Amino acid sequence: MNIDIVYLWVDGADPAWRARQQQAYAAWEQAHPGQLALHGNVAGRYRDNGELRYNLRALERFFPGHGHIYLLTDRQVPAWLRSSKRLTVLDHRSLMPEAALPVFDSGHIESYLHHIPGLSERFLYLNDDVFLGAPFEPGFWFGEGQRRHLSVFTESALQEEPEGLRADAAAPVNCATLARQWLSARYPDYRHEARLYAHAPRPMLKSALHELEALAPAMFASVRATVFRSWQVPALLPDLVPRWMVHMGYAHARIFDPLHIASGDADAPLQLEQLLARFGSLPFFCINDTCDEVEDDDPRLLRVAATLQRLLPLPSSFEYA
Repeated sequence: MNIDIVYLWVDGADPAWRARQQQAYAAWEQAHPGQLALHGNVAGRYRDNGELRYNLRALERFFPGHGHIYLLTDRQVPAWLRSSKRLTVLDHRSLMPEAALPVFDSGHIESYLHHIPGLSERFLYLNDDVFLGAPFEPGFWFGEGQRRHLSVFTESALQEEPEGLRADAAAPVNCATLARQWLSARYPDYRHEARLYAHAPRPMLKSALHELEALAPAMFASVRATVFRSWQVPALLPDLVPRWMVHMGYAHARIFDPLHIASGDADAPLQLEQLLARFGSLPFFCINDTCDEVEDDDPRLLRVAATLQRLLPLPSSFEYA
């Protein structure tokens, strides 16, 4: 079973990228007042804390038989990245119309992943802050034998979802609201489960994404009209896509509460200690940068970097030693 890997990556400290971002945001904010999603343009969203380097180390350790890696960037390449026949760096311009660029909304970028040339039918999409934490079992994620059902993960807690999209709601809540509205309107037998989808590696079927895009061209066009994350236009891949795949029988939902570490939270040090103790037995974990506008040498960020180095000290074949 060939399973390719897709990452998005950005370095928010790059002066050229930052100039494009600031210029684009000034114009977008003026044209779309009040539409910015909660935490939709904070520095922590774009900060490079070295996650991709350690993510590739975890990938090579726990899933050495992975397929081709596609790294989608905006006119950037990590300085430490070593060329490899197993990895291709794709610029946004290779997938997205020139008129839509630049784009700083991951939901917009994600909507094109299934158009990557040469991408395998089954692929794993990872944000660089979501790491494999135990040996990857393809059958667990993508099914075995005649059962080709993907595994997608919901959190255990039931959520009270608002009737409509809200400016003060977290992005995952608005994503779930959009999914409920669209699926309920299209499928009379749809039954909505009020659980949020976990921030996890996302197993995908390329053919299923093409099928959904053909079913919902207006919805894809809407998310592809964004420049920055808007609470009025939630992303599709985090929630709608897995719910639709479950409803269509392409996937089944598993309840799983991952170790989700928010670097800015008071309990982050304790959670990082838990990660050190449990590493090797966690199917996946997330270390989310929630320090927002702090400097890069903030002690909370340095603590995360030190933990990742303790967990994954050996360079991968994709980096210069």
